[in-house]
Amino acid sequence: ERATRYAGERIVFERPIGSNQGVQFPIAEAFIDIEAANLMRYEACARFDAQRPCGAQANMAKHLAARASWQAANVCLQTHGGFGFASEYDVERKFRETRLYQVAPISTNLIFAYVAEHLLGLPRSY
Repeated sequence: ERATRYAGERIVFERPIGSNQGVQFPIAEAFIDIEAANLMRYEACARFDAQRPCGAQANMAKHLAARASWQAANVCLQTHGGFGFASEYDVERKFRETRLYQVAPISTNLIFAYVAEHLLGLPRSY
């Protein structure tokens, strides 16, 4: 949302930077990835509510959300350019914080291990 808003407001050469595909496309891709993570989250929740197994969907949702969050933060920082590091824009803090989602409360490697063992039938790796 911050990248989209800034891309629409920041004027360079008498037009918003968001009118450039090089700015639009990464923001659009981040949005698509966030929506995909949301769909997997809803699937995990629906399975949980129906008292069906949901471990695989919950793990995949967490992984997709962590990746999408990191990508969105990276795109937001890139869209803001040097202003992304200025504390008043509050982008750099969010950029740092979003990295946490890849390691806590469950690391990406544990998610991969779960998927490999439980969905792909590979031997336990730890």
